[in-house]
Amino acid sequence: MKKSSFVAMMLGTVSGVLFAVGLCMALIPEWGTIKPGIILDCVGVLLGIITILVWRKMEHKTPIKISGKAVLTVLAGIVGALALGVGMCFSMVWEQMVLGIVIGLVGIVVLLSLIPLIKGIK
Repeated sequence: MKKSSFVAMMLGTVSGVLFAVGLCMALIPEWGTIKPGIILDCVGVLLGIITILVWRKMEHKTPIKISGKAVLTVLAGIVGALALGVGMCFSMVWEQMVLGIVIGLVGIVVLLSLIPLIKGIK
C-alpha cells in the first residue's frame, strides 16, 4: 500500500467517525448535545476536506479547478439527495404516501440525471 493511500485511509476514517458521532449527538434529543454535535460535524467535514487536499498533494495531482459545471453537478446532487430524503420522510414519518413517492421519484430522477451530466452523452 502506498503511503498516500494509507494516510488518506486513516484521515478519512477519523473524519467519517467524527462526522457520524457528531450526527448522533445532534440528532438524538435524549442526549441533549446538539451544539457539541454540530461542532463535531463541522470538524469531521473539515478533516474530510483536508484529507482530499493532503491526498492530492501526496499523489502530485493538480489542484481541483472549480468550474460552472462542477458547481452545477454538486448542486444537482444536493437537490436530488434532499428530494429523495424528503420523499422518504413524507412516506414513512408523515404518512403521506402518494406525495412522498412523487417527491422521492423526482429526487431519483435528479440523481440519475447526474450520470449524463458528468459523463456526457455519446
